[in-house]
Amino acid sequence: MEKRKTNVLLVTIALFVATFMTAIEGTIVSTAMPTIISNLHGMRLMNWVFSIYLLTNAMMTPIYGKMADRIGRKPIFIFGLVLFVIGSSLCGLSNHMETLIISRAIQGLGAGAIMPVSFTIIADIYPIEKRAKVLGFNGSAWGIASIIAPLLGGFIVDKLTWHWIFFINVPIGLITIGLIWYFLQEEKRTSDQPIDYWGSFWLMMALLGLLYGFQLMGETHLSGGLLVPALVIAVVAFILFVRVEKKAQDPIISLSLFKNRTFVVQNAVAALVSGFLIGFEVYMPMWMQGILGLKASMGGFVVTPSSIMWIFASLWAGQLLVKHAPQRILMGSLAILLGGSIVLALVPQTTPFWFFLMVAACLGIGFGMIITTTTVTSQSVAGSDKVGVATSFNTLSRTLGQTLMVSVYGIILNRQLAKGISGDSRLNQNMLNELINPETAAKLPQNLLPDLRHILYNGLHYIYFASIVLILVAMWINLSDRRQKQ
Repeated sequence: MEKRKTNVLLVTIALFVATFMTAIEGTIVSTAMPTIISNLHGMRLMNWVFSIYLLTNAMMTPIYGKMADRIGRKPIFIFGLVLFVIGSSLCGLSNHMETLIISRAIQGLGAGAIMPVSFTIIADIYPIEKRAKVLGFNGSAWGIASIIAPLLGGFIVDKLTWHWIFFINVPIGLITIGLIWYFLQEEKRTSDQPIDYWGSFWLMMALLGLLYGFQLMGETHLSGGLLVPALVIAVVAFILFVRVEKKAQDPIISLSLFKNRTFVVQNAVAALVSGFLIGFEVYMPMWMQGILGLKASMGGFVVTPSSIMWIFASLWAGQLLVKHAPQRILMGSLAILLGGSIVLALVPQTTPFWFFLMVAACLGIGFGMIITTTTVTSQSVAGSDKVGVATSFNTLSRTLGQTLMVSVYGIILNRQLAKGISGDSRLNQNMLNELINPETAAKLPQNLLPDLRHILYNGLHYIYFASIVLILVAMWINLSDRRQKQ
């Protein structure tokens, strides 16, 4: 009997659907959150609905990457999907904020497998010259999700109930599991070496302490009593992790990867650029609504050109990688991002909406080129036996970059806003909160609006000055790899 081969087209579609399902999750929950808070009376715990999902997702990413290399992509991907579907079902059934948070933790545990193992499967079934194009197609799920999620979330909440934003994942997840189960064929992987349990444990503890510490740093009312222990746990766990990995027969993350300067540089650049990316995606809508007074839908639309150009840039990156060294591609792409960050840091307050659409399109080219190039290059320098680990570490680097910079941006903005209102007794923090929503901004005293908008404008400018520093550091790191090559 002839052995069945992988159906590349159907597997690629299944990977896209799985990626889209996790990509839409964050935005669609944000859309439904006001209704959820009203229904479950959970304003105090609202942030944990988001943060617990991100924490468990990031903690498990490197573990799944290693297990995908060790026992196979297919079983790990299906395991992650099953956990995600179970978590989604439990979220939909939740009638208390505490049970919703626990269910989101389970959902995050499953989601941690989906993106890195998707990229790893793509690396298996496509040659390197086609891989970047397919990664671009798969990555476009995030751009499409950013457009569809608010509309879909609003429709579900209005026509059904908020529970269905989670239940909708169940049939989609089950269909995806079926497609991967039947159409993805791979050789069975076996290993006689013991599983690195202690390495996995200390790595998870280090990431938990670090990510939780980042979250605390970004909060307006900083809890020093929790921040210091979280960071101490992160440092101690990381030291113990390195010690264990040096002795492990089959380490969860092979330290030999970090002897390859190109691998280190690619992931450092990915982390720094992801930090800029989160600043652009989070604060541009705030600029549109708070300073220009546009509706929320228009505020979200400002980043859409970036998502669209990301897809084309990924396709272009695939062609360039065949002919040029990754260092040259990254330097050109970083130059685009540097130009964009300088523009955002210097544009006047009266800059019209259409101009930001053009900036977003340019930034999308830079983001798409860099994220695709760093992913493909990390996979190619790691070797075929470490593709899963390399891919998951690239995903983790981007998550850490975003998590750290969200906290840093939050500190910068909060300090600048506090400084702005301290010089005028007529103004307070609540007015700035209302300013960001055009509906509540209309109720503010009209004579105070110019001053409030100028304060917000100054605060957002400092965020993009910080972004300039990020890109310059990324350029310097990238140059260090090029010097080694010469």
